[in-house]
Amino acid sequence: MSSAHKAALARGRQEGRAVRRYLEAIELQRPRRGRKRTPESVRRRLAVVNERLAGADALARLHLLQEKSDLEAELARVTADDELGSLETSFVEVARAYGQRKGIGYDAWRSAGVSTAVLQRAGISRLTGAPAAPAAPTATRVTKA
Repeated sequence: MSSAHKAALARGRQEGRAVRRYLEAIELQRPRRGRKRTPESVRRRLAVVNERLAGADALARLHLLQEKSDLEAELARVTADDELGSLETSFVEVARAYGQRKGIGYDAWRSAGVSTAVLQRAGISRLTGAPAAPAAPTATRVTKA
Protein backbone atom coordinates (compact mmCIF):
# COMPACT_ATOMS: atom_id res chain seq x y z
CA MET A 1 0.00 0.00 0.00
CA SER A 2 1.48 3.33 -1.01
CA SER A 3 2.00 6.18 1.42
CA ALA A 4 -0.48 8.28 -0.58
CA HIS A 5 -3.10 5.56 -0.18
CA LYS A 6 -2.42 5.34 3.56
CA ALA A 7 -2.72 9.13 3.87
CA ALA A 8 -6.03 9.08 1.98
CA LEU A 9 -7.39 6.37 4.27
CA ALA A 10 -6.28 8.30 7.36
CA ARG A 11 -7.90 11.49 6.02
CA GLY A 12 -11.14 9.59 5.35
CA ARG A 13 -11.18 8.18 8.89
CA GLN A 14 -10.53 11.62 10.38
CA GLU A 15 -13.31 13.21 8.29
CA GLY A 16 -15.72 10.41 9.18
CA ARG A 17 -14.99 10.89 12.90
CA ALA A 18 -15.59 14.65 12.66
CA VAL A 19 -18.90 14.14 10.84
CA ARG A 20 -20.08 11.38 13.21
CA ARG A 21 -19.22 13.34 16.37
CA TYR A 22 -21.01 16.46 15.13
CA LEU A 23 -24.13 14.53 14.09
CA GLU A 24 -24.21 12.75 17.46
CA ALA A 25 -23.84 16.08 19.27
CA ILE A 26 -26.67 17.76 17.41
CA GLU A 27 -28.84 14.72 18.05
CA LEU A 28 -28.26 15.20 21.79
CA GLN A 29 -29.14 18.89 21.46
CA ARG A 30 -32.54 18.33 19.89
CA PRO A 31 -35.29 19.93 21.94
CA ARG A 32 -36.92 17.69 24.50
CA ARG A 33 -40.45 17.90 25.84
CA GLY A 34 -41.02 19.79 29.03
CA ARG A 35 -39.40 22.72 30.75
CA LYS A 36 -35.76 23.43 29.95
CA ARG A 37 -33.48 23.25 32.95
CA THR A 38 -30.21 25.00 33.48
CA PRO A 39 -27.05 23.08 34.37
CA GLU A 40 -27.21 24.65 37.84
CA SER A 41 -30.79 23.52 38.49
CA VAL A 42 -29.87 19.98 37.40
CA ARG A 43 -26.87 20.01 39.76
CA ARG A 44 -29.08 21.19 42.65
CA ARG A 45 -31.59 18.39 42.05
CA LEU A 46 -28.72 15.89 41.77
CA ALA A 47 -27.46 17.02 45.18
CA VAL A 48 -30.94 16.51 46.68
CA VAL A 49 -31.16 13.02 45.16
CA ASN A 50 -27.72 12.11 46.53
CA GLU A 51 -28.77 13.26 50.03
CA ARG A 52 -31.97 11.22 49.94
CA LEU A 53 -30.16 8.08 48.76
CA ALA A 54 -28.44 7.64 52.13
CA GLY A 55 -31.66 7.08 54.09
CA ALA A 56 -33.91 5.60 51.42
CA ASP A 57 -35.57 2.20 51.66
CA ALA A 58 -34.97 -0.33 48.87
CA LEU A 59 -37.80 0.74 46.56
CA ALA A 60 -37.24 4.47 47.03
CA ARG A 61 -33.51 3.88 46.48
CA LEU A 62 -34.26 2.20 43.16
CA HIS A 63 -36.30 5.20 41.99
CA LEU A 64 -33.69 7.67 43.24
CA LEU A 65 -30.92 5.77 41.46
CA GLN A 66 -32.89 5.99 38.21
CA GLU A 67 -33.51 9.70 38.73
CA LYS A 68 -29.80 10.18 39.44
CA SER A 69 -28.94 8.41 36.20
CA ASP A 70 -31.43 10.56 34.27
CA LEU A 71 -30.09 13.75 35.85
CA GLU A 72 -26.48 12.86 35.03
CA ALA A 73 -27.45 12.23 31.41
CA GLU A 74 -29.33 15.52 31.30
CA LEU A 75 -26.36 17.35 32.81
CA ALA A 76 -24.09 15.89 30.15
CA ARG A 77 -26.56 17.01 27.50
CA VAL A 78 -26.93 20.59 28.75
CA THR A 79 -23.20 21.05 29.27
CA ALA A 80 -22.38 19.68 25.80
CA ASP A 81 -23.04 23.13 24.32
CA ASP A 82 -19.42 24.06 25.07
CA GLU A 83 -18.16 21.10 23.06
CA LEU A 84 -20.61 21.66 20.20
CA GLY A 85 -18.69 24.71 18.98
CA SER A 86 -15.44 22.83 18.44
CA LEU A 87 -17.27 19.87 16.90
CA GLU A 88 -19.07 22.23 14.55
CA THR A 89 -15.78 23.84 13.50
CA SER A 90 -14.29 20.42 12.73
CA PHE A 91 -17.43 19.45 10.84
CA VAL A 92 -17.37 22.62 8.73
CA GLU A 93 -13.77 21.91 7.73
CA VAL A 94 -14.48 18.43 6.36
CA ALA A 95 -18.19 18.20 5.51
CA ARG A 96 -18.03 19.32 1.91
CA ALA A 97 -15.22 16.95 0.91
CA TYR A 98 -16.78 14.10 2.90
CA GLY A 99 -20.20 14.70 1.35
CA GLN A 100 -18.84 14.87 -2.17
CA ARG A 101 -16.78 11.71 -1.71
CA LYS A 102 -19.71 9.78 -0.19
CA GLY A 103 -22.42 11.25 -2.44
CA ILE A 104 -24.31 12.98 0.39
CA GLY A 105 -26.58 15.74 -0.82
CA TYR A 106 -27.87 18.91 0.82
CA ASP A 107 -31.25 17.39 1.66
CA ALA A 108 -29.66 14.42 3.43
CA TRP A 109 -27.56 16.77 5.58
CA ARG A 110 -30.68 18.78 6.44
CA SER A 111 -32.65 15.63 7.25
CA ALA A 112 -29.84 14.58 9.60
CA GLY A 113 -30.37 17.84 11.51
CA VAL A 114 -27.53 20.01 10.21
CA SER A 115 -28.66 23.64 10.07
CA THR A 116 -28.59 25.67 6.87
CA ALA A 117 -26.15 28.12 8.49
CA VAL A 118 -23.65 25.34 9.25
CA LEU A 119 -24.02 23.91 5.74
CA GLN A 120 -23.46 27.35 4.29
CA ARG A 121 -20.28 27.77 6.37
CA ALA A 122 -19.13 24.37 5.09
CA GLY A 123 -19.70 25.47 1.50
CA ILE A 124 -22.58 23.08 0.94
CA SER A 125 -25.58 24.47 -0.90
CA ARG A 126 -28.44 22.89 -2.76
CA LEU A 127 -26.25 23.03 -5.88
CA THR A 128 -22.84 22.08 -4.49
CA GLY A 129 -24.15 19.53 -2.00
CA ALA A 130 -26.06 17.46 -4.51
CA PRO A 131 -24.52 14.11 -5.28
CA ALA A 132 -23.43 13.64 -8.85
CA ALA A 133 -26.00 11.87 -10.97
CA PRO A 134 -24.88 8.46 -12.16
CA ALA A 135 -23.75 8.43 -15.76
CA ALA A 136 -26.25 6.93 -18.14
CA PRO A 137 -24.99 3.83 -19.90
CA THR A 138 -24.12 4.47 -23.50
CA ALA A 139 -25.25 2.14 -26.21
CA THR A 140 -22.52 0.60 -28.28
CA ARG A 141 -23.09 0.11 -31.93
CA VAL A 142 -22.14 -3.21 -33.36
CA THR A 143 -21.17 -3.20 -37.01
CA LYS A 144 -20.88 -6.26 -39.19
CA ALA A 145 -17.76 -6.62 -41.20
